[in-house]
Amino acid sequence: MAELLKVENINVYYGAIHAIKDVSFHVDEGEIVTLIGANGAGKSTTLKTVSALLHSKTGSITFAGKSISGVAPHKLVEHGLAHVPEGRRIFLQMTVEENLEMGAFTRRGAGVAESMEQVFEQFPRLRERRMQIAGTLSGGEQQMLAMGRALMSKPRLLMLDEPSMGLAPILVEQIFDIISALHKAGTTILLVEQNAQMALSVADRAYVLETGKISITGTGAELLQSDAVKKAYLGG
Repeated sequence: MAELLKVENINVYYGAIHAIKDVSFHVDEGEIVTLIGANGAGKSTTLKTVSALLHSKTGSITFAGKSISGVAPHKLVEHGLAHVPEGRRIFLQMTVEENLEMGAFTRRGAGVAESMEQVFEQFPRLRERRMQIAGTLSGGEQQMLAMGRALMSKPRLLMLDEPSMGLAPILVEQIFDIISALHKAGTTILLVEQNAQMALSVADRAYVLETGKISITGTGAELLQSDAVKKAYLGG
């Protein structure tokens, strides 16, 4: 598999706080790669750095063979990188359909209707709610909308930040079923998730972040069996 994203030796600070410390990882085309770890470990900060919402003082980030250091966040969408942030950040006063249209802002109308139909096939609930104001949706429906909006840009890499946060267990299973289905359909995914059990069960490879550093790497299956991971993140 071709390497799609390569992150090398990034260091990110919040003022005097050294949040990310020499972090390196890669994502190959067609993979699900997950970053797991406790609250404050640096997972969301890492995604924000990849999507240029934060900046590293060192290192490099390469996407599809080209450096994206210094590229503006909205331009990264044009390059094929979509970020579904923690907390969903949908447009609450717009309808479901209008939110999805906003996800295609880089495409200037080309194939947008077809992409929306594909999103509705992947998320049937959104078709039922297409004219509903997004702020009136349930938490699970809002997460589906945030993911669908990102898919409207036809990304080569979909980055998901805590997609299960705040959802009931049955909805968490639905969201991860959707993530698996997107993966099977060919979407490359970088997943940040506090629910380590669910994340590792769908991941091809995984990285454990602890206080801003990568401490353990391996396949999802290997980390599910790791005694250290079980003790720290799986309640084993």
